[in-house]
Amino acid sequence: MSDDCLFCRIARGELPAHRIYEDEHILAFLDLHPIRPGHCLVIPKRHYPWFEDLPEDLATRITGCAQRLARQMKALYAVERVALFYTGIHVAHAHAHVVPMHHVHDVSSQAYLKDGIDSFAAPPQLSPEEGARIAQALAPAFAG
Repeated sequence: MSDDCLFCRIARGELPAHRIYEDEHILAFLDLHPIRPGHCLVIPKRHYPWFEDLPEDLATRITGCAQRLARQMKALYAVERVALFYTGIHVAHAHAHVVPMHHVHDVSSQAYLKDGIDSFAAPPQLSPEEGARIAQALAPAFAG
């Protein structure tokens, strides 16, 4: 782990997060600036800067977690599809986004480009109360 990496600090429990799932290798938690309610990040606990740096078995573990989240999101939000993608734009720690798609453009850059193509706008920050409610609704994907 890296001492100054935001996601390493979250994995170590030094920073708060609405945790959905955790095992010895990965952590799934709500994105603080969600595109849609339920938008999760799945990270390896060990620091890998980019997704192509991930060992294949760890990438497979992240994908399996994302699939379980997707099934729960489809039931919870009544959406036809859930997106899975890696970006790494703002934090150089491999992380997968899992986003319930309510609209065809939910995972385009539209949410980030509201102020034009030459700027970046973060979606509104998730409130702690809303995060707790959503995290509780998604957690059953890992029960049993």
